[in-house]
Amino acid sequence: MQIALKKIWYLMNNLKISMNVQNKDGPWGGGNLFISNLKNYLESKGNEVIFNLFDPDIDIILIVDPRMLSESVLYSTKEIEFYKRNINNKCKVVHRINECDERKGTSGINKYYIEANKVADYTVFVSQWLKDIFINSGFSSKNFDVIMSGANSEIFNYHERAVWNKNEPLRIVTHHWGSNFNKGFDIYSYLDKSIHEKYTNEIKFTYIGNLNKDLAFKSTEVIKPKAGEELANLIKENHIYLTASINEPSGNHHIEGAQCGLPILYRNSGGMPEFTKGFGVEFQGKDDFFESLDELQNSYPAFFEKMKEYPFNSRAMSKEYLDLFNKLAILSSEPESIDKNFMLKKTFIEKSFYLINKFLNIIKLYKLKVRIKKYLLIKIPVLKNERNVV
Repeated sequence: MQIALKKIWYLMNNLKISMNVQNKDGPWGGGNLFISNLKNYLESKGNEVIFNLFDPDIDIILIVDPRMLSESVLYSTKEIEFYKRNINNKCKVVHRINECDERKGTSGINKYYIEANKVADYTVFVSQWLKDIFINSGFSSKNFDVIMSGANSEIFNYHERAVWNKNEPLRIVTHHWGSNFNKGFDIYSYLDKSIHEKYTNEIKFTYIGNLNKDLAFKSTEVIKPKAGEELANLIKENHIYLTASINEPSGNHHIEGAQCGLPILYRNSGGMPEFTKGFGVEFQGKDDFFESLDELQNSYPAFFEKMKEYPFNSRAMSKEYLDLFNKLAILSSEPESIDKNFMLKKTFIEKSFYLINKFLNIIKLYKLKVRIKKYLLIKIPVLKNERNVV
């Protein structure tokens, strides 16, 4: 009976959801698009999305990135702990994990995320591959799921895409915001060199985004980062989408390419096959790259038609998140009222940390906030475990 009443209450009262990273306008990587797409969907369903911890009646806190010193992070896991302990202990925390050491050859990310995850009530991994990475790294929570990423199908769709007629050069495209070498630059360089030496009149390759600083292409058209419809239109001018990213947990680039209706030539690495298998041809590296490309060319008409069935989009992804948020909210009782005297019970350090955070968010001086937090992390021992960031 009590659960039934809670279900009715939450159907009548939409959720208030706080995200600890705010979206930016323009091209800014897959994480930024995730926030924009999810925010728009949640608000379209009548929910409220905020980017702070000032309200005493937040239902869900979504940790998009726990690394406090990252430029776009607005509040940390320490602040979330403070909020749950002193303001609203009925609020549920969801931690979305989309990063790992394997992605860029770093060390300490997995350990840091597992430590930050201790504040979470529920964890979402962006691929089965990433989930397995963390379980093997010591992640032990039983409350987790995998929610696959997706792009905005109103922008990235197969309408008006180019068709390869086999009498013209095959146009291959890829795009990345990040310029780390693991994004696949070994293959992109190899393709560029091969076009220059052998396939000048047969293949055209376009790279959209930030180029690795150590590379200079000879036969590749390089276009600065684009976003939205401008990016979608550029992708649709091509015939095949290429992704050679290494140990990519999820990514967004190949999803946008697939949603634009381009058959995918993808590297069998990381979580990539979970998003691309059945919608293109895989390769392992340079040794079998052109063999796989030939296979995709020979099967091009069939894959071209099948791309209309590509299932991953931001609406489906966002619905899964909202279903999860509602489930967690239903399992929790109504938020308790704020303790008006809670600040009197805190230490000077805790009071200062909270009030500085609130003031800087109000006046929206996010960069100043980051600088002050850096100082606090160095000077205040209670916060020292937040320093281990990349």
